[in-house]
Amino acid sequence: MNSNHKNQVIRFDWAMKRLLRNKANFSVLEGLLTTLLGEKIIIQRLLESESNQEDEYDKYNRVDMLAEDSKGELVLIEVQNNNEYAYFQRMLFGTSKLVTEYINRGESYDKVRKVYSVNIVYFSLGHGADFVYHGKTEFRGIHTNDILELTPFQKQTFKVDTVSQLYPEYYILKVNGFNQVAKSPLEEWIYYLNTGEIPSTATAPGLEEARERLKLDSMTKSELAAYYRHLDNIVILRDNINTEREEGRAEGLEEGLLKGKEEGLKEANLNNARNLKKLGVAIDVIAQATGLSHEEVEKL
Repeated sequence: MNSNHKNQVIRFDWAMKRLLRNKANFSVLEGLLTTLLGEKIIIQRLLESESNQEDEYDKYNRVDMLAEDSKGELVLIEVQNNNEYAYFQRMLFGTSKLVTEYINRGESYDKVRKVYSVNIVYFSLGHGADFVYHGKTEFRGIHTNDILELTPFQKQTFKVDTVSQLYPEYYILKVNGFNQVAKSPLEEWIYYLNTGEIPSTATAPGLEEARERLKLDSMTKSELAAYYRHLDNIVILRDNINTEREEGRAEGLEEGLLKGKEEGLKEANLNNARNLKKLGVAIDVIAQATGLSHEEVEKL
């Protein structure tokens, strides 16, 4: 099995949880942000943000990370696997909270931090044909349709050119289903975010580092077991979302999700256990990673 995943890389959402929080791997995140924002981003440090991971179900459902760049701007990166109906409002809440959290009492308003909200969503958010959307705040004349500009003094004082640069900006990367040939650095990133694969021809910033540092075969057997469980959980979650959408049922949604999740997890855990057994992983480790009993693992 090892030879099969020699050149495979770890999926981005898992890497965010486990690997990209390490300063040595910041270049991967910097590459994504540089590609997306169109300017060189250097991450100074990661800050603590409230993860709201309330239960087991949420652990593979959402990942968020808060970075501060070299200009003191805040970048909130969130990966969401769940189909959350109020996700737009959640993005607004996230940026608003950062604006208020990161200004000290008594400081003047010009100390408000610039916030970028980068949302990598593995579900269909809203209704639109593109796979990357950018949102910013502009003020337009209702009679003249002109955009309200900063005065020369404000430009000089705040070191920005436009009013929109003072406000939070949002990026939504709708990565599901992007399997086409990547023709731009951003498309190369979207392809990796969706498939967990980096084409050998990819040259986008950060992807070369990802290819080197996020190799699947650098994982220990127990890490690999946990990773495969995560992938199975994602598949189950996605199947459940698709089933709900097709049936259009609001009633019994939670019950159906939990039941489907339990049945699917059991099957997925059995498959994982079989694979790990073939790899020669100790029965104790397999049982711990998959939640199966020693007897169940031995019978496989």
